[in-house]
Amino acid sequence: MGKSGEIVDILVVGAGSAGGAFVWSLSESGYDVMCLEQGPWLSPEDAPSTHEDWELHTYTDYNLDPNYRKLPQDYPINNENTCITPLMINAVGGSGIHWGAHFPRMRPSDFRVKDLDGVADNWPLTYYELEPYFDLNDRMVGVSGLNGNPAYPPMPMRQTPPLPIGKHGETIARGFEKLGWHWWPAESAINSEPYDGRPACNNCGPCILGCHNASRASSDVTYWPKAIAKGASLKTGCRVKEVTVNKHGFATGVIYYDEKGMLKEQKASVVVLACNGVGTPRLLLNSVSPVFPNGLANHSGLVGRNLMFHPVAVVDGVFEENLQGFKGPLSCSITSYEFYETDISRGFVRGSQLQVNRSEGPVHVSLGSGAAGNRVPWGEEHHRIFSQRMGNTIRVAVMGEDLPELSNRVELDDQMSDSDGVSSPKINYVESENSKKLIKFGIDRAIEVLGAAGAKSIHHDPLLSAAGWHLMGTARMGTDPERSVVDRFGACHDVKNLYVIDGSIFVTAGAVNPTSTIQALALYIADNLKKSSRFLGVT
Repeated sequence: MGKSGEIVDILVVGAGSAGGAFVWSLSESGYDVMCLEQGPWLSPEDAPSTHEDWELHTYTDYNLDPNYRKLPQDYPINNENTCITPLMINAVGGSGIHWGAHFPRMRPSDFRVKDLDGVADNWPLTYYELEPYFDLNDRMVGVSGLNGNPAYPPMPMRQTPPLPIGKHGETIARGFEKLGWHWWPAESAINSEPYDGRPACNNCGPCILGCHNASRASSDVTYWPKAIAKGASLKTGCRVKEVTVNKHGFATGVIYYDEKGMLKEQKASVVVLACNGVGTPRLLLNSVSPVFPNGLANHSGLVGRNLMFHPVAVVDGVFEENLQGFKGPLSCSITSYEFYETDISRGFVRGSQLQVNRSEGPVHVSLGSGAAGNRVPWGEEHHRIFSQRMGNTIRVAVMGEDLPELSNRVELDDQMSDSDGVSSPKINYVESENSKKLIKFGIDRAIEVLGAAGAKSIHHDPLLSAAGWHLMGTARMGTDPERSVVDRFGACHDVKNLYVIDGSIFVTAGAVNPTSTIQALALYIADNLKKSSRFLGVT
C-alpha cells in the first residue's frame, strides 16, 4: 500500500455541497486541508443541457440513479427493499451537479418537533444558532428570491431578484389566491442577474443535467474555486475504502483507491465525512477494526439507522392555453407552506410543502413522466394530445416530511460491491402510515388548487419512486451518545476527531429541500472546529 504525502490538518471525504462549503471555510483560516472525491471534475461547458438529445442523457450517463448510470466512479445500491430509490452523483459538486437548485431553509419549527408535536426528537441546536451560517451561505451561493415571506423569520436582502414566474406561475398563483392559501416565489440558487462573476440564468430549463453557463450554484462553481485559491488540495478519482483508527480510538486517516486503482493511505489530524446520507454510513460500516468491530462510531448501533427521504407525489394539471411552462428552471416557480405545520384534525402530524414545477421536455411529456398512467398514446391521437400537454401542464409536487424510523436504514450488502470490492449499501425503507396520510392529504390539496386555477384534466402519482434526492438521518446529531452518532458540533461521540457534515446528521427532515441547511451546518461545524482547534496542534 502506497503513501500519499505527509499528515494533513484536516482530511475531507466528499467534494459535494457540504464538502465544498466546509473546505472553503477552513482554507480561509489557513489550515492545511485536503479533500478526496471519488468522482471527476465535470466542466459546466460539457453539460448535456446544450445538446439536442439532452433528454436522453437523463436515461444514461446523467441518470440520477447510479444503478442506471453505472459509471466507474459510482457504486451499486441494493434497492430491493425500498419504495423510494436513492439518487446521487459522484463528482466535484456532488449531487448539486444534478439538482434543481430549489433553495429554501428549514424553518424554526423543524428543529423543535418533539416540543411542538411530541414526535421524533428536537435538534440539539436551533434555527437561530444556524441563522448566521444560512446568511453566509446565501452570500456565497447567491440566492434569487423575494424578501418578506411570512413563513420565515426576516432575512437579509436576497442576492438577486426572484426568477420570473411567468404565465405559468401567474396561473397557478391565481388558484392559490382563490382559495386563500399562502404562496411565494421560490428561493433559488440560480442567478436571476449576474452575481459573483457568474451570468444570469437564460431560462433554458434542464437544470438537472448541469448548468452550462454556471448560473446555477453548485459547489464546483461557488466554493471550490475559492477554496483552491486559498491553498486547499482536491484529489479526484479517489475512492475511500475505510477510515483508520489507532488503539485509542482516534481517527488517523483513510485508506483509499486512487484513480489508477492503487491502494494508498492518507494520514490526518482530523477526518471529516461528507459522503451523503447513504455514502457516509456505508463508509462507517465498512471501517471495521478491533476497536470498532461493528463499524466506526457505531457504539449506539445507530449508524445507518433513521434513514429519511422526502416522500414526493406529483399532480399534473393540463390547461387549455399554452402557459409556456417549459421556459425557466424546472423546480423553481412558486411554493406554498400553507399545510406545513401540524393540524391534528387532519389525522397525522407534521405536513408538506406544495412545490410548483414547470413543464418538462417533449420526451418526458410524451412518457407522462411523474403522473402515473398519463402517457401520450401512440397512433392517431398522439400529436393532438401531445400538443394539449406540451407547455400547457402545471405540476404541483407534494413534498412531505419524513419522520425518523429505526427500521428505515442503510446497511452493507454481503453480495454486492463496487469495482474495487468495497461492500455496497443496501436500503431498507418503508413509507410510514403517517407519511401515507400526509401525502394523500397533500395530493387532495394539489388537485384542489389546480382545479381552482382552471385545469381541465388532472393526473397524479401517489408516490414517486425515483424521488430519493434527499438522503438524511443516518448518523444523527444529538447530545446523548446512546441516541445519536455525532454531537451538536458534528463530532462523533465515539471518535472525537472524526466529523460528519452531510445530511446524515439531520435529526428530522422538515419538508423542504435540504441543501441550504446542509451547507449552513457545514459552515457552522467548520467555524466551531476552528474555535476549539481540537486535534489541530494549535491553541
